[in-house]
Amino acid sequence: MPRTTVSAPSAPAAIGPYSHAARGGDELFLSGQTPIDPATGLLVEGGVAEQTRRVFRNLEHVLQAAGGDLTDVVKVNVYLTSMDDFHAMNAVYAEVFTEPFPARTTVAVAGLPLGARIEIECVAAIG
Repeated sequence: MPRTTVSAPSAPAAIGPYSHAARGGDELFLSGQTPIDPATGLLVEGGVAEQTRRVFRNLEHVLQAAGGDLTDVVKVNVYLTSMDDFHAMNAVYAEVFTEPFPARTTVAVAGLPLGARIEIECVAAIG
C-alpha cells in the first residue's frame, strides 16, 4: 500500500524534511507538533499549559486537513522537557480528550526544537 502524505496549510510549516502526517490505510501518523504559532512562526508565550493548548490546535489543523478530528486519535506520545510540567499538561489533555481516552505515553526528553517545553505526536484512525 503506497504512503500518502498530508500537508496542513493552517499548521506551522515543517522545520525539517518531514510531512505533517502520513497515511497508511486507515491509520494516520501525525508528526510531532511543538507550540509554534503558525501566524508568527514563533513559540507561544506562557507556561506549559499555554504551550500544550497550542500543540493541540496545531495537531487539530493537521487532522482536519486529513478529514478527521481529535476524536479519531487512538494513540498519543507526549514529550516534556521536565516532568514537573506533567500535571499542567495533563489538565489540558483532560480538556481535549474525553472517555474513552486514547492510549498515551509521556516521557521526559533532554531538549526539543526551538526550546519548546512540549511536543506531541499521535496516531489517528480515519476511515
